[in-house]
This record gives sequence, structure tokens and C-alpha cells, in this order.
Amino acid sequence: MKKRIERVFLIVLDSVGVGELPDAACYGDEGSNTLKTCFESGLLKVPIMEKLGLFQIDGLEYARSDVSDGKQNIIGSYGKMNEKSAGKDTTIGHWEISGVVSKRPLPTYPRGFPPHVIAEFEEKTGYKALCNLPYSGTEVLKDYGERHMLGEGLIVYTSADSVFQVAAHEEIVSIEELYRVCEIARNLLVGEHGVGRVIARPFEGSAPNFQRTARRKDFSIAPPHDTVLNLLQEKGFATIGVGKIEDIFSGSGISKSVHTKSNQSGMLETKKFIGKDFSGLCFVNLVDFDMLYGHRNDVLGYVKALNEFDEWLGEVTFKFRETDLLLITADHGCDPAPPGTDHTREYIPILAYGAMIKENNNLGIRGSFADIGKTIADIFDVNSEILEGESMLTDLLR
Repeated sequence: MKKRIERVFLIVLDSVGVGELPDAACYGDEGSNTLKTCFESGLLKVPIMEKLGLFQIDGLEYARSDVSDGKQNIIGSYGKMNEKSAGKDTTIGHWEISGVVSKRPLPTYPRGFPPHVIAEFEEKTGYKALCNLPYSGTEVLKDYGERHMLGEGLIVYTSADSVFQVAAHEEIVSIEELYRVCEIARNLLVGEHGVGRVIARPFEGSAPNFQRTARRKDFSIAPPHDTVLNLLQEKGFATIGVGKIEDIFSGSGISKSVHTKSNQSGMLETKKFIGKDFSGLCFVNLVDFDMLYGHRNDVLGYVKALNEFDEWLGEVTFKFRETDLLLITADHGCDPAPPGTDHTREYIPILAYGAMIKENNNLGIRGSFADIGKTIADIFDVNSEILEGESMLTDLLR
């Protein structure tokens, strides 16, 4: 009997875009290219992803070296994907990866949230709201942290993304209380004001050196309909979330979840699952690229994180089983080049590797991130009529 793929490891390198989409100018992102910015630092060293075909992707010719010029060295399938959804944030990107295309972007608040929204938040939580403006997560602590410490209220702010963020010092407001407040906010922010995520942003320290802690928590809006996660779970397959996957999908379709504090802990947990027996999907988000480096214009930090991921990849590729499929992708861009600090509207890469996967195989430019979810549904033979996208399975298998 012909062997079938039994396990899929889908790793999202959060914000590692590979160049502007055709409509990038509509989002103010003309010229954005996260990976190229990293490459131009001169310090990017990702030989494993290069062997998988990263620099064979259309438009990435600028990065090809002796390793990838000789196509006989390419051991994976590769391509890039267009975002069919309206928007460029984490929630929209992951939903589309899982088969749900969003026709309209989630609401954003460039001038802050309407007074009635803030008034209801204050009434239901019992706390005053400070700030209520789009802000950098580090700068908002510098400008409002001391007032918060003096008891003037919680720091409520947003960004260019569809987020309602609540920051509080861990010595003033306990983690449990901050999470409770964010749950209240999540229940308030529905319908017209249904933001993609309510985010708890705990911090510590003293002025002017306040620092955010690792106990952030996202309270996401649920997808509008079933994703590939739900379809797999209904048929008894494992659906494992590593990192903030459970938060992004509001727990929907997740059978097991491991929350992580960093790329390093995410890679460690993923390595553990590579050594475990299960049949289904292990869906991983590595957030440091976006959270620590892209939004902070830290090009060197971004490059270092990519290099570290590639080193880890070299350690685990030989641990995959004959019936495993590794997929590496992203959810949007976040070009770390100044002056912008927001997500950028970019293509995302798709790299595929496994004993059953074609080598040196160009998947081209795919019409939607949703091709990933459709492919995974096809692998496990679940009814995927509800999902957007086109399956890549025939193009992938040897």
C-alpha cells in the first residue's frame, strides 16, 4: 500500500514577508520587503532554508549564492503566496492560512476608540482608561507608565492593526486581573467594533525603564466559520497549537495547546512534538520576528532570529519521519527598515520538505494563503468544500 503523509508540521515565521504585494501601495507599504531588508544587512546566514529553496522563490534572485545557484542542491519545494484577504494582520493572515478569506479588513482606530466604547469599558471593568491612541508598545509605557503607577488607570492603546491593547504593571494589577479585564473587553468588542485581538500587555520595572513581560495574552475574535483545524478535529486528527495559535483561533479547532514565551521555547516545544506519536497537524507560531524586531525596527535582531531558526532547522530536519511534511511560511510582513513600525502588505514564502515531497520544485506564485489549509485538508482526506484556496498536494508529492 502506498504510504500517506501522517503528520504535518506547519511553522509560521511571524511577519517574514518576501516582498510587496501588487496592492501594497493601497496599504502604504509600497517598496516593503522584510526578507530583503534582512539580507541587505550582510549578516543573514540561512543555509538550510536556502537548500529548501528559499532563494529560488520568484523575486528572490538577489540572494542566490553558490549553494542555491546549482539547482541540484535544492531539496524542497518552494513558492510564494498572495494574500487574498483584505488586511495585513496576524489574525487575518492565520485565518487565511487555515482556509478562511476575509473580504473586509477588521476595524482599526487611527484616532483611538470612540468615546462610547471607552465609557463602556470603564463602566464594566471599574478602571479608567489612559491614552486611547495608536502607540508604540514601548513608547506608550514611557509616556503613560508613571501615571498608571499613580493609580490614574489602565493604559489602553491601539496600533495600525485591529487591536485593543491593555497595559498594566504586574505590581499594580495582577496577571489574573489583567486577563479578566481583557476578557470583559473582548466581550464588548463585537459587531461593528469587533477588533481582531484584545491583547493583555503586562509590564514591570520603574520609570523610565519599564519593560514588557512575557505574560502577554491575546484574546482573539473567533473565525467566521470552520477552518481546517475544525475539520481535522471533527475527524479525530490531532490539532496541536504551539505559541499563540490557540489565542489566534480563540481555541476553536485546537485539541492540544502549548503556550510559549519566545522563539526559543517555541522551537523547543516543536522539537518535542517531532519526537512524539500522533496523526494530524502541529501548527506553530514563532512570534519574536514580529513582536521583538519588526515592530521595533531592529534589523540586526531580526537577522539574528532568522539565523537561529535556521540553525535549529538544521538540527531537526533529520528527525522527521518518512511520512512527515514540514511547511514553513509567514502570515504577513513587518519590514524592520525605518521609519515604519507596522505590519507590511507582502507575499509570504512557502517551503515544503519531506521524504515524500518533490525536490527543486517551484510551486510558483499561489493565489491565496488558503492553499495551505486546502492542501492539509487534502492530505488527511477531510471534506474541504467550506475552505477557500486550491490544494497543492499533487504539485508537492513525488
